[in-house]
Parts: sequence; C-alpha cells; structure tokens
Amino acid sequence: MDDLKQQMKDHFIQYASYVILDRALPNIVDGLKPVQRRILEILWKQNDDKLHKVANVVGQTMQLHPHGDMPIYEALVNLANKGYLLDRQGNFGNLFTGDPSAAARYIETRLSPLAKETLFNPEITEKIPSYDGRNLEPVTLPAKIPLLLMQGAEGIAVGMSTHILPHNFIELLEAEIAYLENKPFKLFPDFPTGGIMDKSLYDKGLGKVKLRTKIEIKDPKTLVIKEICYGTTTESLIRSIDEAAKKGKIKIEAISDYTATDVEIEIKLPRGQYAEDVLDALYAFTECEVSLNSQIVVIKDGFPWEGDVHEILAYNATKLVEFLTRELEIERDRLLAKIFYKTLERIFIESRLYKQIETIKTLEAIYETLQDAFFPFRKQLAREPTQDDLEKLLQIPIRRISRFDIDKNKEEIANLEKAHRDVEKHLKNVKKYTIDYLKKLIAKYEPDFPRKTRFKSIEEIDRRAIETKELKIGYDLETGFVGTKVSGASHISCTNFDKLFVLSKNGTYKVIHIPEKQYIEQLICIGAVDKKTPVTVVYRKKDTGHIWAKRFIIDQFILDKIYHYLDEDAQLEHLSLSPHITLEVQAPAQGRKKAEKLSFSLDDVPIKGAQTRGVRLINQKVKKLTFR
Repeated sequence: MDDLKQQMKDHFIQYASYVILDRALPNIVDGLKPVQRRILEILWKQNDDKLHKVANVVGQTMQLHPHGDMPIYEALVNLANKGYLLDRQGNFGNLFTGDPSAAARYIETRLSPLAKETLFNPEITEKIPSYDGRNLEPVTLPAKIPLLLMQGAEGIAVGMSTHILPHNFIELLEAEIAYLENKPFKLFPDFPTGGIMDKSLYDKGLGKVKLRTKIEIKDPKTLVIKEICYGTTTESLIRSIDEAAKKGKIKIEAISDYTATDVEIEIKLPRGQYAEDVLDALYAFTECEVSLNSQIVVIKDGFPWEGDVHEILAYNATKLVEFLTRELEIERDRLLAKIFYKTLERIFIESRLYKQIETIKTLEAIYETLQDAFFPFRKQLAREPTQDDLEKLLQIPIRRISRFDIDKNKEEIANLEKAHRDVEKHLKNVKKYTIDYLKKLIAKYEPDFPRKTRFKSIEEIDRRAIETKELKIGYDLETGFVGTKVSGASHISCTNFDKLFVLSKNGTYKVIHIPEKQYIEQLICIGAVDKKTPVTVVYRKKDTGHIWAKRFIIDQFILDKIYHYLDEDAQLEHLSLSPHITLEVQAPAQGRKKAEKLSFSLDDVPIKGAQTRGVRLINQKVKKLTFR
C-alpha cells in the first residue's frame, strides 16, 4: 500500500511537471508554447515562400509533437489568427463572430515576413532530440521581438494558470528602446477586436482592465455596435442583449447583425426609449462591458515564474542584445574566414606557389612544401594555414588560376574588411546597434500594426440605480387584496427594490415581496419597509379596559414570516403610520372627582420593539376615543 501511494505521488508530480513545462505555459524567451514552437520549426524547414496546406503542416509537426493532430491544428489556427507570424489563405474562422475555421485540407499557410526576419537563426538555436529521438527540435527560438506580450497567452496547467493580455507591437518596440536608453516606459494592452479600455487598474499586468464596446448613435432610436470586447463574439454579445431584454433590464424592438469584415450590430429601440438613455443599461447588463484580469505565469530558466509586464519586456530587451551580439560575433568570424582565404588564394596564385608542387608526387610532401612556401607571407595572414586550407587551394582548377583577377580579389578583400570594421564597431556598442535594429523594425512595420483599442476612463455604473423603477401599489382594505395589479382608490408609491409590510386587524404582520396581486387576511395597513417609519398602535386590554399605546419600527424580519404586534388579550383601537397623532378621551367621574377630558400626544410614546409591551395611557375604562 505504501509503495502504491509513493508511486501515485511520484507519477502525479511527473505529470504535473510535464503539463506545466511542456504543454500549458509559454516560455518567456520566445513567448511560445511547445506546440506553437514545433509548428513554426516545421514551417521554417518547409519554407519556400509558397503556401502549404495546413493538413500537410499538421502531419509534419506530428514528427515533433506527441499529442495528436487536433491540438496541432487548433494551435496553428489560433497562432494564425493572432496576425503576426503566419500568412493565411482560406477560411481560418472569424474572430468577431466566433465562426470556426475550415478543415485543415482546405486552408493554407506560411511564415510571415516578420516571422522569417525575427524568429529564426539555426546558428544560435539550441536543439534537443524530439520525443522519439528521430528528429531535433528547438528548446526556444531566438525571438528578436517580445512575442509573449505581443500575442498574449492563455493556459491552464496543474495548480496554476496564465492569462497574459496582448499588447501593441510598435509600442512594445518603443518600450524596449526606452529600456535600453534607461528611460521610463509604460505598457497597456491592445486588443485585436478594438473597443474602449480603462487602464487605471492594470498595474503592470498584475491587475485588470475594463473594456467597452464601441457604440455609435445612428439616430435617437438606433444604436450601432462597431467594435466588441476582447474574449466575446457578436453571437455571445447578441445573446447577452436578448437575455437582458427578457429580464426587463433593457427594452429593444429589434437587433440585427450585419458583421462581415468589420463588426456591425444594429439595435432598434421601441417607443419611449432613446439611445442616450439605453447606453448605461447596455454597459451594465450585457457583454457591452467586461473586465479582464491579467495573471502572468511563464516558464523561465526551466521553472514557472510569476512577474509583471515591465519585467518581461526588460528580459526580452536583454535577450535581444544577447542574440544580436551572438549574430555579430558569428558574422565577424565568417568575414575573417573569407578575408583569410581570399588573401591565401591571392598569394597562392599571384606568387605562383603552385609551380613549386608540380613535380612533387606525395600529398604529405605537397603540404610541407606549401607550408614552407607561405612562411614568408605570414604577416599578411591572420593565422597559419591548416591542412584543410591547403586542400582547398589544391582543388582550384587551372582555368580559374589562369583567369584570376588580382584587382578584383583585392577589391573583394577591401569590401570584406570594411564589413568587418562595421561589425567590430557594432560589437563595441551593441546597445546602440540594438536600438537601431528596433528603429528599423518600427519604420518597416508601423503602418501594419496601429493601436486598435482606445483609452478612456470608465466610471462604475450603479446597476441598482439603473434597475430602480417607480411602482404604484394598490390595495383594498375591504377585499384584502394588495399588488401592482390591484385597482382602487388607495395606493402607495415605492420602487421595485422595496419590500412591503402588511398589518392585520388580528394583531399580526409580515414582510413580503411586492406582489402583482395577493390576499391578506383582515388587512388594515400596508407600507414600504424603509426601517425608519414608526407604526403607532393604540389598544385596549380586554380584562381591565385600560388604554395602552406603543410605537415600533419594522427593521428586522424574515420574509413571509408572521409576527405579532398585539397580545391575545388586547383589542386594537387604532393603527396609523402618520406622525403627530393626538388621542382625546372623556374620563368618567369617580366619587367626588368630576368627569374630565384628557389629551395625549402619541409622539411622546417611546419607540420600542413590535413585541414589547406598550405604555398605559389611562387607568380607567373609557368608552370613546378620539384621534386627531
């Protein structure tokens, strides 16, 4: 049993680690999940500037990805719809309507110019064996653009998830320049669906943003939605508007979807409704307004890492400097190798060193003779010629030797030396070279990637205030009916959020929701529960005939529960919600004491609980009570 528990523990840890590191979360270096990286690697290998059937790309990617073709197909379509790395032909679905893409055999794709320019360099790409050991795949691509923040990412792993919002490509490059120049910068999301965004709570990607659709008022009775919120579709938006209308939150006459290349949803309003008045309700009760939370968890140095947007951008800018440095070093070595060989070739032909080996019969002797022959020219060479260098010279055909142009050779060497000096200059100031590289990218791609989401402060909408409606509650004390559909001379006004208390002659009361029509036994009084209006009650004790009064406020209750405000031995004489009530009684004569008229202000009665005993007003039996 202990072995089984240990096996389950070990296997679960291995499974969780695999899902986190190799499936669900993107890498901070290139912003890609493994399946996306494998798709791009296959497209790079197949690249011939022609479009490839997606079905073929999916099949080829299965050499590197061990999880079936559907995840590859879905990842490829998603990657293509981001709009940066893949060119598309055919139906890849509709980002606005949520329509799915066509089958893989009908659509085609290839690497975009941006991807080819900024993502690949086999000379600086570390590779590892694929899952079956038959192929090699990159650990990460040497991405020279902040792809993670450009595209955004979503993923659910074991015990953690990530939700990184997309940002504007050009703004990211400008922020990298600012970082390299030690200047402050700020970054905010930019969504492919456009919309209006409140960025005040974004907090470098550790908070959230509030998004609204772009709504234009065509005329006082017509609204047109031109841009939707990221994460929604026109279908889900229309559904949310219909549901709000069914619940009575908003009133619409008709809604039509004309979305094609651009979003266009037209809302017609009924009589009595106007566009300006409906806007807040649309934002409050439909997907015309959404909040998006940002949660940043990525793979960094082989482990999950949580940071903010500015830290990711700083890391990408530092990596860019590193990648460009390595490329410059490789280019420097390549230029030096070319200069060395062209110089070696010129000396070999110009000084007729080939004549010295015409009579030598063994290869070893030839190598030795050439080594000695080049010794006087060692100052012109960057290093000693190797056996491989000499072998290249021996393979030069006689025709080429006879037609060798020394001036052309010197010109080529001069050009190579100039290029080498430029590379060395860049290496001495890589940061400036990196900034120039970024500026060239901005100049080239800025027209293709404008900001789509506009900034605007969005105030919190009071949904309760929008939903509040004035209601007229009718009641009939003779029939006992109460409700919005009860007609009669008596009524009270309240809102749809209010509760009603209803008091009966038998000394009970309860609190209810506002009904359309409801019967209340022995109804004597109703009111809206505001927790401040006192109820004044005057009653007579049946056994003594004495008059008592009490005042109470209904402020604590359970809906539809019956409460008692009078004891069984009490008889109700008067009940009112009105203030400033005066009770007048004619006290009878007692012995030598003559009859007299007494007056009591009920405002002087203290307010207590509904179930507490009242205040005795007079100790004598009184036949007639007068209330003013």
